[in-house]
Amino acid sequence: MLFPFFFDPTIILLLPALFLAFWAQMKVKGAYAEYSRVATTRGIRAQEAARMILDSFGLRNVAIEPVPGNLTDHYDPRSKTLRLSEGVYNSPSIAAIGIAAHEAGHALQDMDGYAPLRLRNMVVPVANLGSGLAFPLFFIGFLFGSPTMMDIGILFFIGVLVFHLVTLPVEFNASGRAIKVLAGTGMFTQDELHGAKKVLDAAALTYVAATVMAAMQLLRLIMLRGMRSD
Repeated sequence: MLFPFFFDPTIILLLPALFLAFWAQMKVKGAYAEYSRVATTRGIRAQEAARMILDSFGLRNVAIEPVPGNLTDHYDPRSKTLRLSEGVYNSPSIAAIGIAAHEAGHALQDMDGYAPLRLRNMVVPVANLGSGLAFPLFFIGFLFGSPTMMDIGILFFIGVLVFHLVTLPVEFNASGRAIKVLAGTGMFTQDELHGAKKVLDAAALTYVAATVMAAMQLLRLIMLRGMRSD
């Protein structure tokens, strides 16, 4: 049976994932807003903290530079560059330094040859391709009754889900490294460490929400595939 798009019964599968995603975003915004207003006792800036962490592990070749946007912080393993968003780069706040330490954690993963990070870097091109093609291919197949086209769309989306699944250990491990380094260097007091962990735990929840959403989307496509075959 062909269901009109405005009466898609599988859409209900996405509701719990949407609620989780909304809740995760609220947690991140709340934690970041709270601890971005609190400067650390030592008063160092995020980019200085990241530099200290990288240098302590011999990663003087990793550059640190500002990048436009809000919470656009990331580590680029290709150019060996750690990029911090404008609101983080020069900030002495607990939240900013926690984020900078997290990104430095990715650089440490790269140095160690951390397997999930290497796997994620390999999956990125497939995930980018899949995120752009999966739904158009699937729904073209759905409209014109082409099981092959729908199956190709599903296969592309499986690549997207794999990317999200691999991202989870990468992000959790980077946060774990960040907290361990911040505690070991004495850069934070115990209270400050608790604040940084709160920010990073909230950020990690957004990756969980994205993975749940991808899983529910895949299940939805599989169910629609079955309905169209009836």
